[in-house]
Amino acid sequence: MSASFDFDGRVVLVTGACGALGSAVCAAFDDAGATVHATDVVDIDSDDSLLDPDRVEFHRGDLTDEGDVECVVEAVADSAGRLDHLANVAGTWMGGQPIDETGVDEFETLLNVNLKTAFLASKHALPHLRETEGAIVSVSARASLEGGEGDGPYRASKAGIRLLTETLAEENRGTVRANCVMPSVIDTPANREMMDYSEEWVDPADIAEVFLVLCSDATGPTSGAAIPVYGEA
Repeated sequence: MSASFDFDGRVVLVTGACGALGSAVCAAFDDAGATVHATDVVDIDSDDSLLDPDRVEFHRGDLTDEGDVECVVEAVADSAGRLDHLANVAGTWMGGQPIDETGVDEFETLLNVNLKTAFLASKHALPHLRETEGAIVSVSARASLEGGEGDGPYRASKAGIRLLTETLAEENRGTVRANCVMPSVIDTPANREMMDYSEEWVDPADIAEVFLVLCSDATGPTSGAAIPVYGEA
């Protein structure tokens, strides 16, 4: 069974757009007919960027800085005249040591990149999303469901995404939907290099399809959910 989506006339902002998942989400919305605006602290012309510049309108910004976030969101609204969907993809992973050996700089980086970016982007996008009765989709993680060894700050930051999602859903009930996805381990070159992982890897393109589902009219009644995306059933 296949599914297709028509986002013609809709405008989406994707954060963390230059990475493997962000670029896949941009491509999926572009294929579905949306006008895609993308933002990242990485420049689109950088060797580290995986984003196709022909698919998006790009706005460079540091989403841990509220001033940058406000400028990016207003630039999208001014350019497109509306904002229908926010995809909070910006994130990172760090870890490998227990809490008593973890530096505060690592803790702060994970909270800033994984949680603060989603908080700030949601905060400034909400006035525009309320006008269009839009949707927010953020990225949590399966690891956020329980404690584990060696990556406590990462798990805490991703658990924060789930609670932020539930709060956004509750505060905007009937106006703006908010959901999140919980990948197991995303299949990226960086993750393959860093991790010895024996379970199912999840293709970024497959996760991007779930973003489309959660922003579509097919999930109109769904808000405040954390959706598992663990690989093949």
